[in-house]
Amino acid sequence: MTRGRAASRLLRTPYIWAGTTYFAEGLPFSLVRQVSPVYFKDLGASLPAIGLTSLYGLSWSLKFLWAPFLDRYGTKRKWLLLFQALLAAAVLGCAALAAGPYALAAGAVAFLAVALLSATHDIAVDGYYLEALDVQGQARFVGYRVMAYRLAMIAGAGGVVALSQYKGWPAAFATGAAVLGLLALYHARFLPDPEGEPRPGKVDRTGRAVHSIAAAVFLAAAATLVLWAWRFPSSRQILRDLLEKIAALGRLLPLSGWIGTGLFVLLFVLLAVRRKLPRAASAPRSFYAASFLSFLDQERIGLALAFIVLYRTGESLLGAMAAPFLLDLGIDKAQYGLVAGTLGISCSILGALAGGAGIARAGLAKAIWPFTLVQNLTNLLYMALAVHYRDLLPGLGHAPGQASLALVAAAHGFDQFAGGLGTAVFSYYLMRCCKPAFKASHFAIVSGLMTVGGAFFGASSGFLASWLGYGAFFGASFLASLPGMCLIPFLPFVGSFSPSGQGPSSTPAE
Repeated sequence: MTRGRAASRLLRTPYIWAGTTYFAEGLPFSLVRQVSPVYFKDLGASLPAIGLTSLYGLSWSLKFLWAPFLDRYGTKRKWLLLFQALLAAAVLGCAALAAGPYALAAGAVAFLAVALLSATHDIAVDGYYLEALDVQGQARFVGYRVMAYRLAMIAGAGGVVALSQYKGWPAAFATGAAVLGLLALYHARFLPDPEGEPRPGKVDRTGRAVHSIAAAVFLAAAATLVLWAWRFPSSRQILRDLLEKIAALGRLLPLSGWIGTGLFVLLFVLLAVRRKLPRAASAPRSFYAASFLSFLDQERIGLALAFIVLYRTGESLLGAMAAPFLLDLGIDKAQYGLVAGTLGISCSILGALAGGAGIARAGLAKAIWPFTLVQNLTNLLYMALAVHYRDLLPGLGHAPGQASLALVAAAHGFDQFAGGLGTAVFSYYLMRCCKPAFKASHFAIVSGLMTVGGAFFGASSGFLASWLGYGAFFGASFLASLPGMCLIPFLPFVGSFSPSGQGPSSTPAE
């Protein structure tokens, strides 16, 4: 009996569920973003059609729009369990459809369902993590969540795809559904319930109906206008030209990046009317609006927004060009797989775990500066590597030969370890930007914003590397990281939480 109670207590600890919840978050994401292109390619889909799978990412980019409803109704635990069960059913549906005559078309719809369910499940998991753990616990286990998420990505991109090679797609998807189902059963039995049921409150049904009708009328009018204009050849040509220009611009930046940019601009526009935010947010029938306005109604939130956008600039530039650089050094694809796969992922997990432990021990204020600096110093390490092997690189004689595999592996391993440190401290800072009453909504906002800087700088990396050469490019990427680092001493939300528990204090970093 005593052993049974001890086992039950162990299974309820965050040492277990911090990993299992984020594994359950990462696996569906991997299935949609990594596995689905392989699946469609295997079924003979065209490359343009496979490229459209990137649109599934809209679910994660737009999840902040419905995140407030998860804060408003029910508990994060209930939402988590509901969407985990639905995800298991949806992935099982993918398995059934993969064996049918319409595997391609039906699979496209099924993956869309998985994407929407997965994005909503992410909101619940992130909100639950913030709800179930105190500030110290959030720091201590941030490495576990990063580790579990990356293991889930490996299980999806590696395990599910490999299983499909030997057993077929139905068996591969059924295995993924079984894993999600088992995790849902475990969480239903052992996941703690830290929340009380929120009061339903008063809902302005009339206002909601008016907004719905207005939106429907606008969409119908816009559709009518487009159909009318399509009758004229000149209008069709103008529309085609416009779409071609939009497509050319879109190829430079992922769609998720444009959405994050739009959210960033919208938040800064709202900052211009910040004086009206407390009154609007306190209105009894504006919970949805309050979830966004309360995020902006925080001290020095503009600095926090700028930091979130700028934090990954140097890392994004480096990450986009790291693989071409290593291959140009003479590293073959098999060696690259060993260095970037086995070694790189292992080092990034160790870095995330070390980062979480360091934050829990020293505190965010003392950890954020050194961890961020170490992450960005790897850009200079790559610059030194490019200068050392400049004779092997295109444009400088391109002498035959290969860089030292040991030296390249050491540099890449350190880069991934440092990236794990940076990911841990950045993830924890994003949590600190969230007010207790709107944890899920606020985390959905900041996690959407974090893609903005990376999308823009990552899209420009190829042009800069071609123009400057690898050595100067990596040096420039380090310089691009300096604005974000310079904001650290002035950041809010890095001190201890206020005693009242109403939100993070705005103590600047030490």
